[in-house]
Amino acid sequence: MTAASQARPAVTEWLLLFLLGLLWGGSFFFARIAVAEVPPFTLVFFRLFLAALALHIYLRGRMALYPLLAQHWRSFALMGLINNALPHTLIFFGQTQIGAGLAAILNATTPIFTVLIAHRFTEDEKLTTAKIVGCLLGLAGTAVLIGPGVFTSTSAPLWALLLPLCAALSYGFAGTYAKRFRGLPAPVTATGQLTASSTMMLPVMLIADRPWTLAFPSPTAAAAILALALLSTALGYLLYFRIIAVSGATYASLVTLLVPPSAILLGAIFLGERLGFGELTGMALIGLGLLVLNGMLTIRR
Repeated sequence: MTAASQARPAVTEWLLLFLLGLLWGGSFFFARIAVAEVPPFTLVFFRLFLAALALHIYLRGRMALYPLLAQHWRSFALMGLINNALPHTLIFFGQTQIGAGLAAILNATTPIFTVLIAHRFTEDEKLTTAKIVGCLLGLAGTAVLIGPGVFTSTSAPLWALLLPLCAALSYGFAGTYAKRFRGLPAPVTATGQLTASSTMMLPVMLIADRPWTLAFPSPTAAAAILALALLSTALGYLLYFRIIAVSGATYASLVTLLVPPSAILLGAIFLGERLGFGELTGMALIGLGLLVLNGMLTIRR
């Protein structure tokens, strides 16, 4: 085996990781465009429904999809609530007031919440010195981001800053709960939670938004909804589970470092968004904390 052939898998894995970071960073960009015309509940429903439909078409009943959906529907319903319906709704409501880049930075605290929740509710993922330092750095970065909003009236409303953090907390619970799906094919898990979450969002959308009274979205907003559902959600899940299968969950979790820069870049180029020094400092602290949590920076006692 040549050196080139040995290097090729690593290069492919990095390309997949960067592509996933671009897709998930793009979700904040697409949502920022769509939420200007489509109410958050309606936007969440179409994101989840179209993604679920795409994955059903992709699987076409393979991997014992429908028997597994019937067998585990309660678990899929809870996972769909805390990993899809609730966090997406919180983020979209927050993005009615804040930009794509800032929402992505705040949501990048997900691994920090995951570590703290896993320490409380599992026996095999307790806090270590490195995890404590990583959490403290991430929380410091979050405080830098949130702090100005508490004391000034010119920045984004505090509630809009807190909603992506609440979404990150929900994702943290989902990451811990997801352990029960280890024995299921990953595409089935993705399809099951998206099917359940889109089903539970349907009555919420109909009652809260009365979509038949809304104006039809512009071509730009409609394209953003399709990209959000098909690229950032359906394709994003398939890529994520492919990376986990090839390289492991720890490697896949590095995507959290790539999502904020992708969202910031897209927001800056296409939406004219700009981040201040405090926001960039907060992102740097959160990123440093994630590097420590992922073991890329060694912390000695």
